[in-house]
Amino acid sequence: MDFDRDRGAGGPDLITSKPLDKLFSPIKIGSMELKNRIVMAPMATLYANKDSTVSGRLLAYHEARAAGGVGLIILGVTSVDRFFPYGITLGLWDDTFIPGFKELTTTVHRYGTRIVPQLTHPGPASLSPFRGGPQPVGPSITRFHGTKQICRELATGEIGEIVEQFGEAARRAREAGFDGVEIHAAHGYQLVGCFTSPLRNRRTDEYGGSIHGRLRFLLEIIDNVRRKAGKDFPVIVRLSGDELVAGGQDIRQTQYMAPILVEAGVSALEISSGAIHETAWRILPPTGTPFGLNVSYSEAIKKVVNVPVMVVGRINDPRFAEDILQRDQADAVVMGRALLADPDLPRKALEGRFDDIAPCTACGLGCIAGRDKGQPLRCVINPALGREEEMGLVPATTPKRVMVVGAGPAGLETARIAGLRGHKVSLYEKENMPGGQFNLASAPPMKQEMSKVIKYLLDQVRKAGVEVYLNREVTPEVIDEVKPDAVVLATGAEPIMPDLPGMDRAQVASGHDVLAGRTRMSEGNVLIIGGGMVGLEVADFLAGTGDNPMIGRTTITLVEMLKTVGMDLAPEMRALLMQRLREKGARIITSATVKEVFEDGVLLAFEDGHTETVRAMDRIILATGARSTNGLSASISDKVAEVYLVGDAKAPRKALEAIAEGSEIGRKL
Repeated sequence: MDFDRDRGAGGPDLITSKPLDKLFSPIKIGSMELKNRIVMAPMATLYANKDSTVSGRLLAYHEARAAGGVGLIILGVTSVDRFFPYGITLGLWDDTFIPGFKELTTTVHRYGTRIVPQLTHPGPASLSPFRGGPQPVGPSITRFHGTKQICRELATGEIGEIVEQFGEAARRAREAGFDGVEIHAAHGYQLVGCFTSPLRNRRTDEYGGSIHGRLRFLLEIIDNVRRKAGKDFPVIVRLSGDELVAGGQDIRQTQYMAPILVEAGVSALEISSGAIHETAWRILPPTGTPFGLNVSYSEAIKKVVNVPVMVVGRINDPRFAEDILQRDQADAVVMGRALLADPDLPRKALEGRFDDIAPCTACGLGCIAGRDKGQPLRCVINPALGREEEMGLVPATTPKRVMVVGAGPAGLETARIAGLRGHKVSLYEKENMPGGQFNLASAPPMKQEMSKVIKYLLDQVRKAGVEVYLNREVTPEVIDEVKPDAVVLATGAEPIMPDLPGMDRAQVASGHDVLAGRTRMSEGNVLIIGGGMVGLEVADFLAGTGDNPMIGRTTITLVEMLKTVGMDLAPEMRALLMQRLREKGARIITSATVKEVFEDGVLLAFEDGHTETVRAMDRIILATGARSTNGLSASISDKVAEVYLVGDAKAPRKALEAIAEGSEIGRKL
């Protein structure tokens, strides 16, 4: 390996860690004992069968996490009512579900892991109107922003029927071998959480008004669950420590509610925060948000109850998790996306292999953005997520000499997988550092942790025995010299420069050049063409109000041809980014197309036919997309038996697709 510029091949890790004694100590939740204090969060996967039964894909997904060493799995949304679906989720409204769940619990128990379903009635979040079903229901008339549907208020007599549904579902859960149940009562979301939240519950009967009235529905459910499933059957409740919305449930109210729930028989509490949709970024916190952002709430709840308190929210490092437990801020930590990124996180942590843990950067590209498009759960750093049965690593039958050109995320992943399979792999990068466009992605504010992906992949490439050459451009002559059996071109993409009058002016630059530090910038007025993720992040990178003289004043005007900007971002990330741009005074012009570039501005044409000239601009930045860089493919097609294109070299897309393609090609070689 060429170590000259390979920063990932440096000396030993100088950061020492204390033993994870608390994290890997057992804990009891009622009658259920966990082997460690790592809990897998409930997450919507869309892996279930269309009839809401357990699929082979869902079974393999959970088996991988159990085999990885997690102490407790909280199954994703499991509905108690057949007429109120919530996407393709699991169901427990009928005894016919028991055999499928029995297979799941038996499989998970084989690894010493416990498992509970999260029982819920979708309430206002139900998708029933889209399937010819009834109108969604709630404690009060409200409009659920996720589906744009208005729910009707439940009659008092209907509430008892739903209480019975929860009790019967818990009975089935016990018969299916589950170790307990969790009831979702957080985020002003789904039916129970809407009853407990003053944001959603405006009832004037015994199920509303005071805290006690809002808790009545949940307390009746807990009582029914204990009667139907047994008083020794653990019940966990998920609560928002604070909804963080004016008029919502705050931490002081939650502190008052928690002992009441424990007195009613709750065995443990899982503490989150936020409300759908007002503060949704707290529920699924994106890149750049605080780590462990709910530990102050779990710590406050621990002071008022004598049952285990679990905390969720941006806990993706086992050493950080240990610190939370050692500080007595929680009794167990709930990890969600971190266990999507690496199902073996617990086992690797126990073995002290922290650098081998695939990092979750909360990018949301596969796990959140895909969810909003109705796509099954995916992960940028773990292409095998949800494909565990088909994506196992099989040693190469005939080891080949493989050359990978380009050390961006697609090239690194290809090299890693090919190296692990036993191929002799060499990785070439023409720049002085690996990473490709991920280096640009980590430059804007709040995005620095994206660089962890490249650090991890480079470390794993090195451990897989791949030879890495930096500052080395591959030409046909290099191909002749190396004589590879297969070449994988992961050469990325370059910015598109639109064919417009004035594009050759000196003050015009690409967003890529700005984020790469290749364009010299000073204070002044900047116009950005393109309102996708790149354009918005360049705006965030450059904008300054001038209030802080160390930063200076840079005013941003951003132009987008569509009616809305940032639609290629996960909603939670977009909300925070747009908030920052508003605070920085950015002007955003939509439904406008740039027709000409002047020395100090542009000519815009709007959808309604009128034109407008924007002047007094010191710099014009282009964020109008990218085109593949794959010129080498034509010149080597007659030199190498196998030539593959991956990532942006094949077609410009996101890292989700790039790394997935690299993983697939690495398995195909």
